[in-house]
Amino acid sequence: MANIVQFENVGLRYGQGTETLVDVSFSLSEGGFYFLTGPSGAGKTSLLKLLYLAQRPSRGLIRLFGEDVVTLSRNRLPGFRRRIGVVFQDFRLVPYLSAFDNVALPLRVAGVEERDLVTPVEEMLAWVGLSERSGARPATLSGGEQQRVAIARAVIGRPEILVADEPTGNVDPEMAGRLLYLFDALHKLGTTIVVATHDVHLLSRVSSAEMMRLDRGRLSDPTGALRYPPRGPVAAS
Repeated sequence: MANIVQFENVGLRYGQGTETLVDVSFSLSEGGFYFLTGPSGAGKTSLLKLLYLAQRPSRGLIRLFGEDVVTLSRNRLPGFRRRIGVVFQDFRLVPYLSAFDNVALPLRVAGVEERDLVTPVEEMLAWVGLSERSGARPATLSGGEQQRVAIARAVIGRPEILVADEPTGNVDPEMAGRLLYLFDALHKLGTTIVVATHDVHLLSRVSSAEMMRLDRGRLSDPTGALRYPPRGPVAAS
């Protein structure tokens, strides 16, 4: 199976401080499901920023979809980012848009006609339990409701890679299970899923998932599920 992500000796430093990520090397298979774990301050959010192209590394190689993205020109970045769905820890909903319009935003950006987006957006809002709140703006939604809108927005366009930073942190266990089921369904359709979480109980909820663990900016491999650096050549997508 082709690798959709490759990191090779990646380091990330903010300003003049010590490196937040140190010699990070791994590859992710196309259509795989991965949990990223580790203590607070381990560098999980920083690694995710590199994955969804919000940050460039200080050193090393990153390839997404078979291309070197470290040297990617700015005018090509938007096209790559549209292939990646992101669930931010702080939600980042557009405050003046309703829940419906926040979820519809990726489809509109992609040029989907209004008549063709109503049904998928309504179905997605129903899936996350927010049919009755589709007209509500973010300020009137609870933290858990905002989280569910953010997740619906991230998955509505069937991204090739979905990156989620603590996506179940503001929802109850029942909804957390439903959201993981949604992620697993996307994974089975071919989306590569990366979920950063502190909740070790989630790790047993997706039988096909593998674990990546960060500790002080370095990847460790306590389960043997992944090897760092990857063995064998990386296939181009």
